[in-house]
Amino acid sequence: MTTKTFRIGQIVPSSNVTMETEIPAMLAARQLIRPERFTFHSARMRMKHVTKEELAAMDGQSDRCALELSDARVDVLGYACLVAIMSMGHGYHRESQARLQAVTAENKAPAPVVTSAGALVEALAVMKAKRIALVAPYMKPLTKMVIDYIEAEGFEVVSHAALEISDNLKVAAHDPANLPGIVGGLDTSGADVIVLSACVQMPSLASVPLVEALTGKPVITAAIATTYQMLKALELDPVVPGGGALLSGAY
Repeated sequence: MTTKTFRIGQIVPSSNVTMETEIPAMLAARQLIRPERFTFHSARMRMKHVTKEELAAMDGQSDRCALELSDARVDVLGYACLVAIMSMGHGYHRESQARLQAVTAENKAPAPVVTSAGALVEALAVMKAKRIALVAPYMKPLTKMVIDYIEAEGFEVVSHAALEISDNLKVAAHDPANLPGIVGGLDTSGADVIVLSACVQMPSLASVPLVEALTGKPVITAAIATTYQMLKALELDPVVPGGGALLSGAY
């Protein structure tokens, strides 16, 4: 029997190095328990510093990236920058997904589009979360923008940490081993779900099982939520060993 191979397309900020490691790592882990196989393909939007101005300029390049990836006939596209979407106004992930999907259709290579911003809020809904605790690497004004966006989708952020790192490569260099201690400094008692990284550039995958064990709470990240939505878009079981509660098979 032929094993089906899916092409995973990612639209990434030019300085992002994490989504091209964490998404393949999760799908490689899935390959150990499921027959499907995956290849990975990226297109880049210029961005070096996580500021509202650079994010808006970067988002303007997303149509080109979707077009390029559709030339490769990818099976799903992931827009891998949460804060770029959330800084463009409440609910913008729906507009972005529809527009980019139309770009692929016009190129006669229609493919579903997942944004990490949309994936995060959709994952919280799937998990029936109402109150969340959140860790973000952004400066405080951008972190507030992210919190406002999530709350506009019907969730309450009961505690959060803003690490105030503006250089995107320094976000990628943040040690995930620091995350359990950062979460330990938050009051998570009233949270239904902990968002360990509300950013696809801040590495966090390795710390997810540890933070779940330490807090007794389900833990997700923007990358985990994106992987879940990609698998759902491909009509595959959203199951990944080590991918936390969302990818455990419970949802």
